Amino acid sequence: MSLRLATFNVENLLSRFDFTGFRNQTRQDRVLRLFSIRSEAEFQRLEEARAISLADDARQQSALAIADADADVLCLQEVDNMESLQAFEYGYLFKMVGNGYRQRYLIEGNDKRGIDVAVLMREQTRDGQKIECVDVRSHAGVTFSDFDLHAPELAPLLPTDRIFKRDCLELDLRIGGRPLTLYVVHLKSMGPGREGLDGRSSTMALRTAEARAVRRIIEDRFGVGGTASKQFAICGDMNDYQERLVVEGDRRNGYTFRRVVEDRSALDVFTRDGFAENPVEKRPEDDRWTLYHNMGPQDRHLCQLDYILLSPALARRNQQRVPEIIRAGQPYRTVFPPGQEVERYPRIGWDRPKASDHCPVVMTLDV
Repeated sequence: MSLRLATFNVENLLSRFDFTGFRNQTRQDRVLRLFSIRSEAEFQRLEEARAISLADDARQQSALAIADADADVLCLQEVDNMESLQAFEYGYLFKMVGNGYRQRYLIEGNDKRGIDVAVLMREQTRDGQKIECVDVRSHAGVTFSDFDLHAPELAPLLPTDRIFKRDCLELDLRIGGRPLTLYVVHLKSMGPGREGLDGRSSTMALRTAEARAVRRIIEDRFGVGGTASKQFAICGDMNDYQERLVVEGDRRNGYTFRRVVEDRSALDVFTRDGFAENPVEKRPEDDRWTLYHNMGPQDRHLCQLDYILLSPALARRNQQRVPEIIRAGQPYRTVFPPGQEVERYPRIGWDRPKASDHCPVVMTLDV
C-alpha cells in the first residue's frame, strides 16, 4: 500500500495583524513606506487592508501548490493556530481540492511570533487505506538539561531553557493498519549575522542542538540500536542545507550555477551515520532546491531547506521512489537552472503574491 507524504512551509498562515511596524520600520511592509502615514490608527487601517488583499492571492496559490502535491498526509510549518488552519482548509483547500483534510493536528509551541507546526490528514489514502492517528505528542517543553545538550557556544541560553524554537511534534499513525511515526519540526532560522559570523554560522549551534534533540527523542522511543528497523520520517523546514547552488551572473548576460558542498550542517546529525536518509539526493544535483535565497548579487543561492528524511527501513522499502518538488508557486524573481522552468500559477508576482518562499516536497511511500 502507498501513502503520499508532503511537507510545506506555507509562510505566515496568520489570523492576526502585525502593527509593530508603526514604531519599528524593520517590521514595516515596504509598500507602506511609500506613503506618509500620520497616526498609528491610520497605519493600522492601511496595514489591515494591505494584509487582507495580499493574503487572499497568496492563500489561493498555497492551496494550488498543496493540490499539486496531492498528499494524503501534509506536514505544515508557520501556522498561526488551529482556527487559521481550519479556515484555510475549508475556505481554500476543500474548495480547490474537493477532498478535504478532515484530520487536523496542531499544538502550540515556543515560537515568539506564534507560528507552529501542524499536520493535515485525509481519512484514507488514494488507494482506499484508512489513515488513523493513534497518538500525538508535543516535545516543546524539553530543555537543554533534560538531554544534556547545553554547551558554551549556546550562551546566553541557559541549561533550563527549552531547546526547540517551535516544537518537535510526534504522531503515531496507522496506514491500513501498518505503523508509521512522523516527527514534524521547524528548526531555528538563520537570521542576521552577529559577532562577525554570518546568519547561518551564528545560529548553527542551536539548530544542531535541536537536531540532536529530535534524534534523542527517536532513539529514546525505539532504542539506539532499534531505529534501523522502524518506520519513521522526520519532516519539516530544517533551515539548513548540506549543499547549495550559488547563483552568479545577471538577467542580461545570463546566470551560472555553481555547486558548493558545506563542511558542516545541522543535517549531519541525521545523515552522517545512516540514521536517516534524504531521498531528495536521488534527484540531479542541480534539482534538489526548495528555496531561493537572494540578499543581493553577492549572496544568492538555491538550496534545500525542506526535508522528508526517512528511517533506514522506510528508505529500503522505497529505494525506487523519488520525491517531487512543487515549484509553480515560486515568484518570478526566483532564478531557475536551465530546463527547470515551470508554468507559474495565475497572479504570481515578481516577488509576491506567491504560494510561499518555500516549495512543497512530496513523496509516494510504500509502508
